[in-house]
Amino acid sequence: MAIFTSSDHLPEFENTVLTIGSFDGVHIGHRAILKEVVSKAREIGGQSVLLTFEPHPRKLIFPTQTLNVLTPLDTKLQLITAAGIEHIVVQPFDHEFSSLSAEDYVLNFLVKNFNPHTVIIGYDHHFGHDRKGNIDVLKSYGTLHNFRVEELSARLIDDAAVSSTKVRTAIRQGKVNEAQAMLGRPYSLKGRVIHGQKLGRKLGYPTANIKPGNDDQLIPAIGIYAVKVNLDGQFFGGMMSIGKRPTVSEDEQIHLEVNLFDFDKDIYGHLPEIEFIDYLRDELKFENLEDLKKQIADDEHAARSVLKLNR
Repeated sequence: MAIFTSSDHLPEFENTVLTIGSFDGVHIGHRAILKEVVSKAREIGGQSVLLTFEPHPRKLIFPTQTLNVLTPLDTKLQLITAAGIEHIVVQPFDHEFSSLSAEDYVLNFLVKNFNPHTVIIGYDHHFGHDRKGNIDVLKSYGTLHNFRVEELSARLIDDAAVSSTKVRTAIRQGKVNEAQAMLGRPYSLKGRVIHGQKLGRKLGYPTANIKPGNDDQLIPAIGIYAVKVNLDGQFFGGMMSIGKRPTVSEDEQIHLEVNLFDFDKDIYGHLPEIEFIDYLRDELKFENLEDLKKQIADDEHAARSVLKLNR
C-alpha cells in the first residue's frame, strides 16, 4: 500500500480500478464503494486506487460557510487503508485545481495520471469547475477513452440516504447513536491532555482537559456523554462533558473534559482518542458544587450502565 500526497511523480498505474471523493467520515456508504473497488480490482487483476482531496473541496468552493470535518486526514487514511485499498492519492485542492473544466479534469488529470480500467463512484458524484461534470459526462469520456464507469446507488438506513452531511447533522444534535449507525463505528476525536482548573479533582472526579488535535474537526453538541477512551492503546470507560461549565464559570468558551473510570494517573501531554457512545443529558447550571457533585455521581452511574461497566 502506498500514499501519495499529490499527483506528481505517480507510478504508471495499469488496469486501475479508481474511485474518487472526499470520503469524509468513511461511513458505511463509503465503505460499500471501497469494498466494490477492491473486489473489482481483484477480479480483473488490477490495482485499487483512491483519489481524495485536501482540504475538503467545500472549504475552497464555499469559503464563507463553516465546514467541520468528521475525519482529519490521518484518520481518514487509516480507515481507507483498513478497507483494503492499495494506493491512495491525496490531491491538494487549490484554486488552480478547482478551475479545471470537466473535460480537462477527466482527460488531462484522470486519464493521464491513472489510466483507469474502471471508475467507480458514489451516488450523485460531480466534478470539474462549477461541478458541471456528472455521471453522464464521465460515461461519455469513458466510451471515448476505453474505461468503464460504475455508479453505486445511495446506501440507505431506514429509508434515509447515508451521507457525510447527515452524519454531521446527527453529531451537531448530540445524536451520536445515529451517527454510529451511519459510520459503522463510534464517532471519535483525538486531542492532547492540557492543564485545566483541576476542579474535577476537588469534586472527586478528576478530569482530563482535551484540546482537539484538529481545529477543523466537528465537536459534538454541548452535553454529557458516555465514552470509551483509547489511551496509549488501552481502552477505558468514562464520561465526557462538552460545554461552558455554567456552574463554575461565566465565560463562553467551550471546554472538553473527560473523566476516566477506575483510573488515576498523570496523563498531561498524552493524545487520547475519545469514542462517543451515548448522549446522557444536556449541560445544566447548579446552585452549588454539592448539587453538581451529586449529578456527576448520577452521570457516572448512567455512563457505566451504558458501557456495561461495574463499579
